[in-house]
Amino acid sequence: MKNLLAAVLTFLTAALVLVVAIVTSGEGQRSEPSASDSVESGGAKKLATAEPGSERQPEWTPRTSDDPALAGMVWIPPGTFTMGALDSFADEFPPHEVTLDGFWMDSTEVTNRQFQAFVEATGYVTMAEQPPKLRSLQPDSELANRQILPEFNQPGSICSLQLRSRADVDPGKGAYSWWQYVPGANWRHPEGPESTIADRMDHPVVHISWLDAQEYCRWAGKELPTEAQWEYAARGARSGQTYPWGNERNPDGRWMTNIWQGEFPIEDTGDDGYRRTAPVASFVANAYGLHDMSGNVWEWCRDYYQPEYYSESPAQNPPGPSSSFDPQEPGIIKRVQRGGSFMCSDQYCIGYRTTARMKGEEDTGAFHTGFRCVVNRSESGTQP
Repeated sequence: MKNLLAAVLTFLTAALVLVVAIVTSGEGQRSEPSASDSVESGGAKKLATAEPGSERQPEWTPRTSDDPALAGMVWIPPGTFTMGALDSFADEFPPHEVTLDGFWMDSTEVTNRQFQAFVEATGYVTMAEQPPKLRSLQPDSELANRQILPEFNQPGSICSLQLRSRADVDPGKGAYSWWQYVPGANWRHPEGPESTIADRMDHPVVHISWLDAQEYCRWAGKELPTEAQWEYAARGARSGQTYPWGNERNPDGRWMTNIWQGEFPIEDTGDDGYRRTAPVASFVANAYGLHDMSGNVWEWCRDYYQPEYYSESPAQNPPGPSSSFDPQEPGIIKRVQRGGSFMCSDQYCIGYRTTARMKGEEDTGAFHTGFRCVVNRSESGTQP
């Protein structure tokens, strides 16, 4: 499932341009990537063995800090790794070597409780709580003069419908058979105005746009991770592994991540314990001490999206491209999202792999979109 803006324009009679952060590039099944990856983390011990499929944990003890500014964060050591995949989607190619300075990263996705503290301190109003303003249109885009239909020009966000059977899937609408714009849906009301987060304060905050996440980061004295930082951290010092924990999706029959089980998009059986978001840290952390780097909610990265950036990415601390370009929607400003969500299925979207990329309009979230932060300091607390 990658981005659905083009589908929105068609579905709403080409008059509504509402940005949505939904994966649509993951349609159908595909083989798992087989790219080799070598990680040599400064200060981190390598895997005792690096054979494909090894489930042995790296010999690394997660490091935290007593600094209040780094509360809830873990240290990601400097190192060199191979980013991307050889046998996967085109935008994950080519595999390329990247060297990064060390940094601190939130051990979990930002929660409703944390985001509420930000809103109470600042009075911030998220994009989903405001009438749409089409902030993600490129200034010279042919879409610049589009108008939003009055019935959709009200605060809201994207949610998923519950389908009754395969017959409810309209081939003409594609993914919009199960996605819709819901007035009143926002971070406080994840499924619409009648829903609440009262019993979900430890769940990841959702319906967060890239612009919203940026404002939270400014308040918290943090940043969004670069795409390279995110993938490096997700790997957890593992060499050539498909997932943050290894090559087996369900080692010993255990679910390691919150994703979709069952016939997509008809029924999520919830075999992993959850049918929507899970409380953060419900699943085992990777070797660096990071939870939910696979599944639960998609996470914003700092980078603009370009499908061919890996071919020109610098080898040292790549910052991402200087501008956005999506050949499917060249008039829309896109940012990278990583990690997959509870909507990802092996029948439709395999976004829960460490190399999987997604793109989303920077002013729009959805009910499966969140984020986590980094602080770019050395382990001792100084700037790298």
